[in-house]
This record gives sequence, C-alpha cells and structure tokens, in this order.
Amino acid sequence: MLWILLCIGALAALILAEYRQDFAFKFVAKLLASTAFVAAALAWGAVDYSYGRWMLAGLLFCWLGDVLLLPEGSGSIFLAGLLAFLFGHLSYAAAFLQLPLNWLYGSVALILALISGAIVFCWLWSSLPKVMRVAVPVYMLVIFGMVVLACAASGAGAPAVLAIGAAGFATSDLAVARERFIVLNFANRAWGLPAYYFSQLLLAYSIYLVHNRYLPDIG
Repeated sequence: MLWILLCIGALAALILAEYRQDFAFKFVAKLLASTAFVAAALAWGAVDYSYGRWMLAGLLFCWLGDVLLLPEGSGSIFLAGLLAFLFGHLSYAAAFLQLPLNWLYGSVALILALISGAIVFCWLWSSLPKVMRVAVPVYMLVIFGMVVLACAASGAGAPAVLAIGAAGFATSDLAVARERFIVLNFANRAWGLPAYYFSQLLLAYSIYLVHNRYLPDIG
C-alpha cells in the first residue's frame, strides 16, 4: 500500500511539475513514481515465480525508459528510450506467455488491435521523421502483440487487470506519440501520465493476483 500511495503522490507532483515546466521538480517526481511501481512489484513477490520475474523485467525496462525520456529534444536519447520501452513490452508479452491463453479472446483482441493500429498509423505517418518510419511501426506491432496476449490470458481466466493494464499502457503511448510528433502541449501529459502510471501499477499488482489467487503453484 505504501508504494501505491508513493506512486500516486509522486504522479500528482509530476503533473504539477509538467504544468509549471519545472525540470528539476519533474526529474525527482518522475524518478520517485517510476521507482515506486518497481518497488511495489518486488513487495508483491515478483522474484518468486517466472511470471513475476518477466513482469519485473518489463517494469525495470519501463523505469529505464522513463529516465531516458526525461531530457527533451534529443533524437538519439528518444530512440534509446523507445528501445527500453520496446523491451518492456516484450518482457510483458513473455510474462503473459507463461499463462494459459484463450485464443478466441485473443483473436477478437487481434482484430481490434489491427483496426486500432491502422488508424494510429495513418494518423502519425505524415508527421513521422524518416528515421522513425521504421522504428514506430515495429514498436506498434510489439505493443499490440503484447495487448493481444494480455487479453488472451485474461480470457483464459487470468485477472482482468492484465488486459486493463496492457491496454492502458498502450493507450498512454498515444499521448507520447502526440507529444513527440503532432503537438507539444500540457494536455498530452495531463491524461497520458495517469494512464501510464496506473497501468504500471495494475501490471505490478497482477503479480500478486497471479501468484496467490490464479495459479499459486506456477513456477
């Protein structure tokens, strides 16, 4: 509970720092908020089972991505942050593959993901720099693949927070994309940051639910 409260409190401070454009305040608040979701995962037993270890790896990659994306305006640093989040999504996908999957739910999620991905791709394409016209589509494929696996796992009986957290994480990336490629304004962060951090907390909490209530004997 302590880590949840710390994450939420730091998130509120981060949004205020974004509004005030106070970089030093933003650095501390973001570091605290991101560290809190990693600490929450550890408190919920992340190192005890394969599912938790993969989720912890994903959270750590996201923590690294958050740190790398703190500086603004650097293309190379942004690509490094994108790569960190890419590995975060891949780690989450690997975690979901540890669980039983229902491919009826997965197929429905795949259809919705393809439609959503096509819409987002068309929305972004004309605004993407040339260097991003390969990186962004690859990143999108990994994101939507992760969400599909989360939905397939939840459809097979895993906690719904898997699908909700994965979908929320993917949705928060829209705010990052809009901020980076479409228009720079506070509104992107005002909704994107809460979507991101609450999604990370849900994914961290899924470790406890999977280990203790869904498949307590999973290795």
